Amino acid sequence: MSDAKAKAKVFDEQEFSRQLRPAWTPLNIALMVFMFVVGLWPLGLAMIVYMSYGREMGIDLSNWGRAKKSASRAMDGVKWSSDRTTGNAAFDEWRDNELKRLDEERRKLDEARREFDEYVQELRRARDRDEFETFQNKRRGQSDDTQA
Repeated sequence: MSDAKAKAKVFDEQEFSRQLRPAWTPLNIALMVFMFVVGLWPLGLAMIVYMSYGREMGIDLSNWGRAKKSASRAMDGVKWSSDRTTGNAAFDEWRDNELKRLDEERRKLDEARREFDEYVQELRRARDRDEFETFQNKRRGQSDDTQA
């Protein structure tokens, strides 16, 4: 038997993908048991749901590797940095101004969110304080009645 055929039998990607389909396959069962053994029981439960209802829910992890590879190939060469230039000075200037404006809007939204969170926190404190005072007043009223 040739060396290439021996390596192919060690790991067969097609068989591995077939084993990941939403069904009670040996690989899925092993993954589920492993999740429970290492203490990742929520993932173990997720595996049970996947194996039982994955097909009905339209979830199929068997093509995950191919999808990941094609997505990474599509993203190769894409530079996400905003400091690259297009060669058009007017567009670059407009883009930089828009990015600055968006950053300022983001900062304003973050500040408004922080202020709102503080406001809600203060409302909760006031409500808790009122509830506690009501409890204390009822408690004092009951203890005064029992002493009389």
